[in-house]
Amino acid sequence: MKFRPCIDLHNGQVKQIVGGSLTDGKEPETNFVSEKTPAWYAELYRADKLTGGHVIKLGPGNETAAREALAAWPGGLQIGGGITAENAREWLDAGAGQVIVTSSLFQHQQLDPAKLKKIHTAVGSERLVLDLSCRKKEGKYYVVIDRWQTFTQTVLDEQTLNDLASYCCEFLIHGVDVEGKQQGMDEELIALMAKYSPIPCVYAGGVRSFDDLEKLNQAGHGKIDVTIGSALDLFGGPLSYQKVVDYCGARA
Repeated sequence: MKFRPCIDLHNGQVKQIVGGSLTDGKEPETNFVSEKTPAWYAELYRADKLTGGHVIKLGPGNETAAREALAAWPGGLQIGGGITAENAREWLDAGAGQVIVTSSLFQHQQLDPAKLKKIHTAVGSERLVLDLSCRKKEGKYYVVIDRWQTFTQTVLDEQTLNDLASYCCEFLIHGVDVEGKQQGMDEELIALMAKYSPIPCVYAGGVRSFDDLEKLNQAGHGKIDVTIGSALDLFGGPLSYQKVVDYCGARA
């Protein structure tokens, strides 16, 4: 299990927000606003040799900050938020190791196979990460888009994971209903990921302790990596960043 660090950007600043609170025209519920630059975090992750971390642009106004982070750790970070087939290559050229895509693949809340094939052609499987972050509705997990505001008609299940696996190198899956709340993980979602995904997955949402990390490691059978945000002391939380790095490094 690898630890994947994050740099979440909102209005050009590094922040940690409650995932389900992102709505248009309204400030999200914020757990933490950093006084440090995106490059500071990228340089820290580079020093600790943490590859595959995520720079996520949460809405407009984050282009400069994202480029600053990528320049500080070329090839070591992934970029997500507003990525399309038209601009993906630009972000790879700016230093991203991979691009993370969700919303631009959907049309009228349905996955558009033509759009998926177009971005796959543009960057290839090894440079593409599919974000299948989801929320639960009527007993099923549905992929959500537009900064997690909009439910799609795509159910996260065995068929979806298998159908999409050939297009990308991994899946990034936030449990949006627990994201940023430090109230525990979505263990049902983790079990689904571990059972059905044929390729590596990264889980994010609600991890708050080393007990959670141990549960995730066991449930994922070493196939699921982890992202932690608000719970880390880097972002004002109680969990030691350095101890998480050491813990996950010993189990990678």
